[in-house]
Amino acid sequence: MGMLERRLLVSLGMLLLPVLCFTRTSKVSGDAGSDAQSTLPHFLMEPEDAYIIKSNPVKLKCRAVPALQIFFKCNGEWVHQNQHSSQEYLDESTGQRVREVVINVTRQQVEDFHGPEDYWCLCVAWSHLGTSKSRKATVRIAYLRKNFEQDPQGKEVPIKGMIVLHCRPPEGVPLAEVEWLKNEELVSSLTDDNIDTRADHNLIINEARLSDSGNYTCLASNIVAKRRSATATVVVFVNGGWSLWTEWSPCNVNCGRGIQKRTRTCTNPAPLNGGSFCEGMSVQKITCNALCPVDGGWDEWADWSTCSVQCERQRARECTAPAPRHRGKTCEGESQATENCTGGLCTESMEGTNDVALYSGLAAGVIAVAVLVVAVTLYRKNQSEYGVDVIDSSALTGGFQSFNFKTTRQGNPLLLNSSMQPDLTVGQTYSSPICFQDSIDKELFDPLPDIKVKVQSSFMVSLGVADRAEYHVKAHPETFPRGLDRDCHTMDSRKKNLTLLSQSAALTTGKLPPRTTGVFGHLGGRLVVPNTGVSLLVSHGSIAEDTSWEMYMVINQKEPSVRAAEGYEILLAPEVTYGPPGLDLSFPVAMTIAHCAEVNAANWNIQLKRQAKDNKWEEVMSVEDESTSCYCLMEANCCHVLLDQPGSYALVGEALNEEAVKRMKLAVFGSVEPNSTDYSLRVYCVDDTPYAFQGVVTTETSKGGQLLEEPKILLFKGNTLSLQVSIQDLPQFLWNIKPFTTCQEFSFSQVWCSNQQPLHCAFLLERYSSATTQLSCKISVRQVKGHEQILQVYTSVAESEKQTVPYFMQADCTVTSHTGAKAFKIPLSIRQRICATFDTANAKGKDWQLLAQQLHIERNLSYFAKQRSPSAVILSLWEAQNQDNGDLDSLASALEEIGKINSKHQLKSPEEPRQDYNQ
Repeated sequence: MGMLERRLLVSLGMLLLPVLCFTRTSKVSGDAGSDAQSTLPHFLMEPEDAYIIKSNPVKLKCRAVPALQIFFKCNGEWVHQNQHSSQEYLDESTGQRVREVVINVTRQQVEDFHGPEDYWCLCVAWSHLGTSKSRKATVRIAYLRKNFEQDPQGKEVPIKGMIVLHCRPPEGVPLAEVEWLKNEELVSSLTDDNIDTRADHNLIINEARLSDSGNYTCLASNIVAKRRSATATVVVFVNGGWSLWTEWSPCNVNCGRGIQKRTRTCTNPAPLNGGSFCEGMSVQKITCNALCPVDGGWDEWADWSTCSVQCERQRARECTAPAPRHRGKTCEGESQATENCTGGLCTESMEGTNDVALYSGLAAGVIAVAVLVVAVTLYRKNQSEYGVDVIDSSALTGGFQSFNFKTTRQGNPLLLNSSMQPDLTVGQTYSSPICFQDSIDKELFDPLPDIKVKVQSSFMVSLGVADRAEYHVKAHPETFPRGLDRDCHTMDSRKKNLTLLSQSAALTTGKLPPRTTGVFGHLGGRLVVPNTGVSLLVSHGSIAEDTSWEMYMVINQKEPSVRAAEGYEILLAPEVTYGPPGLDLSFPVAMTIAHCAEVNAANWNIQLKRQAKDNKWEEVMSVEDESTSCYCLMEANCCHVLLDQPGSYALVGEALNEEAVKRMKLAVFGSVEPNSTDYSLRVYCVDDTPYAFQGVVTTETSKGGQLLEEPKILLFKGNTLSLQVSIQDLPQFLWNIKPFTTCQEFSFSQVWCSNQQPLHCAFLLERYSSATTQLSCKISVRQVKGHEQILQVYTSVAESEKQTVPYFMQADCTVTSHTGAKAFKIPLSIRQRICATFDTANAKGKDWQLLAQQLHIERNLSYFAKQRSPSAVILSLWEAQNQDNGDLDSLASALEEIGKINSKHQLKSPEEPRQDYNQ
């Protein structure tokens, strides 16, 4: 029998079944009421749409009255009677019999159906009058895909801006419902009118608030599962706004032309969450003219009064020629005078005779002094204009030697195996002396023999300065060669003396702060903190004769305290303290501190600050202002400060705009991890000062690290953009890098406000095979939208080749102070002659002001005018500026120029006098 014939017989049986059942039911319930027999079936319950979850079947129910039979029909075909589960009961309220039928629909049945529509079922109920059909109920398999059709994307939105996060949930049956989570907490638009979550699953925040910053997640769910989208980070930022201008400050000078300034801060509001810094200047300056003090002067005496009965007469005078004004001094002396008016006839003693003898003696003394003054004046007038030889030409050629320990890379590009290593202590920028050599002989400063001099002019003859090109001197056997002397070994000798290196490393890694001390007397001296770019010069004559002071200089290694003074100021150099307190000096000391700023007055506001007794920091001066209490000379890499008071000082800077630049030194070190084949690369980013880099050297010395590339300089702008460090060109078949470390990032504030503290990140590399002994890659360090530097790494990681790189080219130098002539480039006799000559002004202006001009010291001359010996202070500043040079060439050049100016003055008529700062 064919399949078609079987299906016909089954259909025929199903059609006859209701008739047979009807006949049987009629016999059983023949006594039913006429109302029940005369109506069509009415459904009390119809089958509902259902979803199959996983492999669990669903139940479909039908309930009808009156009903002789109820059968399900699914997808147009009758469900077999054996698959029905039916029951019948009497409804007591109506007296009618209620029939209920239940069938199960399995997942397999739904999956096997391939029709044009979803799987469906309905109920058919029979009564004496006919049949009734229920609604169609669909049966579907429930599911929810894993991947969202659209994940929300992170945004950076200004405050009060609109935030729209889009979300399209995964495909699913039934459709997924969407909820939003913020930091794992449910977001509801019912409790916050500012939030709308009803628009096509999207999250809309009408006006962004700071509290709306967070991590947002789209949560989709139906009866099967829940799905989470990728997290979207929303940052609500605030762009900075300027506060109101402060009042103009008082004029910074008491007399003459000065400067007033006013400031404003980027705090209205302050930039938050990466918001842009305020545009424009934070400091405004204008010139001002302070009225100079006018000291009072006595007017002429008035006439004597008539003689009184006491035989006395009186006269008076007033302090009105001129009257004191603008903080000027009042007149000194008496305003009234009294004398006897009878020639002594009213007295009975010989007091008048004694007075005549006294006045006669005083008159004779005054005449003697006047004669002596005239004699001295005539004697000096007969001398040459400068009177004495100012400079011994031999001394100009044999000054204080400098030491530059910079070496070049040679041969093999594998830096670790090269014969010469880079000098990490000094770096590319600094060549200042690291320490003093105690073997410098005093005779170095004496006039050298075998001198041939070519005279340029009559003025040069009077100064004793010869043409430098014609100098021929014999080298003293104890003078330094151009390399290193016996106390500071070369790299080769350093490799032979590892004991000294380990001793120095132990000394460097100690917990005591960098400190140096020295005992100084009338001859003065110099203090140097090794490997930090910090030194202190005490000039000759600063300390009184027969007096000595034990002076010290310390660098603060704790968390910098000066940065708490102003929120936007950063430390550009280490905090330095010199003492002792109560130090009494006749001349200011010259302190030199290396800094890391690219100096530009339009981009920086740089100030020198001093720590007060209450530990608060107060401004001493701005480097662009003029002051009579302090002098500050900014150079490209260091700052020279003339100070009168001991204490703690710091150089701080405030960026005036986004073009302000801070120099950062980059270095990469490497070492094999203990008990492992992994290799660690450590990249450091530090302020470009010797002291800051010394912290890196100390750390790597303790780790046994190796320098893999010469340090490089990165110019980091104050534009609020971060610094990214990434590793590139790593051989993938030889090395594997740990996940999520290929690119690392420092925030802007971490780099900009590092305050002399080193920053570093590490790349941990894993060798696939222990036979791999070579590592080559590139380290890229770049500021976003800014400067980039590439550190090339090419090194051997073989165990047999591991050695600690000798970082210190002068690790065994321990002399950090020198006293007397050894500390200065200018011999004492020459210094005294220069001071004696230039401290005296003359009609043609060849005084200390001309000396300062020729030495390129052209600002804040009023500071020198207040000194007891302006020339001595100028020479101390020159000594500080040129401590890393080996001769007196610049000073000799300045004196030659003064000689040329002298010759011109002899040929031309005098010009209008310059402003005199000595007044």
